[in-house]
Amino acid sequence: MATAAVISPKDIPTSLNYYSPIGEEAPFNYVYEPPEGIPRSNVGTDPHPVVIHDVRGKEDTVSLDTTGFQFVKHVSEEKDFLDEEAIKTKYYKEVEELLKKEIGAKRVFIFDHTIRRKPDENGNTPNNRGPVERVHIDQTFDASVKRVHYHLGDEAERLLKGRVRIINVWRPIGNPVYHKPLAVADWRTLDKEHDLVPVRHIYPHREGSTFSVKYNPNHRWHYLSNQTPEEVLFIKCYDSEEDRARLTPHTAFPDATSPKDAPHRESIEVRTLVFDSE
Repeated sequence: MATAAVISPKDIPTSLNYYSPIGEEAPFNYVYEPPEGIPRSNVGTDPHPVVIHDVRGKEDTVSLDTTGFQFVKHVSEEKDFLDEEAIKTKYYKEVEELLKKEIGAKRVFIFDHTIRRKPDENGNTPNNRGPVERVHIDQTFDASVKRVHYHLGDEAERLLKGRVRIINVWRPIGNPVYHKPLAVADWRTLDKEHDLVPVRHIYPHREGSTFSVKYNPNHRWHYLSNQTPEEVLFIKCYDSEEDRARLTPHTAFPDATSPKDAPHRESIEVRTLVFDSE
């Protein structure tokens, strides 16, 4: 396994893709094939140079409630994540127990997961699920509340009276991350009134929304160099409590210092509703 613990911190100059509008219509993205004559999305990209700061050796300086993200150590029984049934039974249970142990969750509802695999010889990834190189947050505040109603129905109103969080649990698969690491932004460096752009997320039978993010030179970005499968990243996408970090923008980024022959990144991201009251 990797010698990640002895690798010295390294900050990476790179470029990130921020939000840029296409046309005059409010931003949208179709999750399925859109009706004829309508584009899949009208969300463009606005690349800007940034520096991604390495938190290796300084992991205790970030946390879910201050910066909006957190790294924890955890060894999973799952290694390859090839068996969907094992993921949904064994690994989901591991994630639930990890969140209860690390952040004091009383109840965890896992609503989906995404696996990103290395590209084939033609550069294609399974189900076109390669790393997302666009600054975003998976849920808007409004969509987060609606997601509780969508998944938990009659229980939603009661659960929403207590603290509710959406936390993504992100883990590398198989090898340390060399290509396209995941960067996360410090919540405290966001201009909450200016930077966040709601984007309609259109499904066949319902509609949600995500945040795209406008460029702001004050953003401070972080990652964990050579992150191993035993180093899990918690990404906060929503918090009903307003006196602490409520979310963190995130994106994959190109790292020109990565060895060309290093394995391509593979990862699993589990998305969870976390309840503190019951």
